[in-house]
Amino acid sequence: MNQIPPFRRQRSYLSQFTTGQLHLKNPWIAAFFSFSYPGFGHIMLHRYMVGYILILWETFINEKAKVNLGILYTLIGEFEKAKDVLDQRWLILYLAMYMFGIWDSYRTTVDLNKQYVLADREDAPLLHMKMGTWDTNFLDKRKPVNALIWSALFPGLGHLYLHHVITGFFIFVYAVAITYLGHIPHAIHASMTGNFAHAKEIIDMQWALYFPSIYFFIIYDSYAYAIEHNKLCEKEMSKYLRQRYQSKDFIFPL
Repeated sequence: MNQIPPFRRQRSYLSQFTTGQLHLKNPWIAAFFSFSYPGFGHIMLHRYMVGYILILWETFINEKAKVNLGILYTLIGEFEKAKDVLDQRWLILYLAMYMFGIWDSYRTTVDLNKQYVLADREDAPLLHMKMGTWDTNFLDKRKPVNALIWSALFPGLGHLYLHHVITGFFIFVYAVAITYLGHIPHAIHASMTGNFAHAKEIIDMQWALYFPSIYFFIIYDSYAYAIEHNKLCEKEMSKYLRQRYQSKDFIFPL
């Protein structure tokens, strides 16, 4: 039995819970998001397991080493406090993971771009729908602005709109945990009522400083992916029409 597939490279893969696809990306953007938060560069590349591992490792090591507090005190000029708060035992472990995330996301982006160019030339067939007992996933056009708005309201909702169920759920739960541990909702409520002194007292900056990186990455990723998802829909429809519809040069028999 011949086990060789009819095509060598895939451009996309549909499962019940997500859609993976190859498309051209800027390696510097992937490196930048890995610089801002380890794991996000890999999430952008759809390498979810590596991304989840790096995100959880970053959270654990950052909390132990108090990196966020060290950054905060350094930015406000309190260098002695920054030196005192950092735990040198954990900080060394943090550096290796941090540098790997930046390097690997850049390297992987370059390699995946090459794979995409070859896969696009090969023009392998694209699956339109995947149906299972848990969920149904299909290719259709989504509005990038809707993905942006839902992600801006709360991280993870934009990815659920794009049918990235596992990533959307992970980001949603992670963002809820960060906001809860950082007392961000309480601080926002106190600030809105004009009680700024109380807001400064209750907010935990070690946890709160995670949120800006999460927030802006999720907005960018959902918007950018919605655009690429729509391009994939167009490619699938184009291939279907080329295969199924009659050529305009067809000579009708008399």
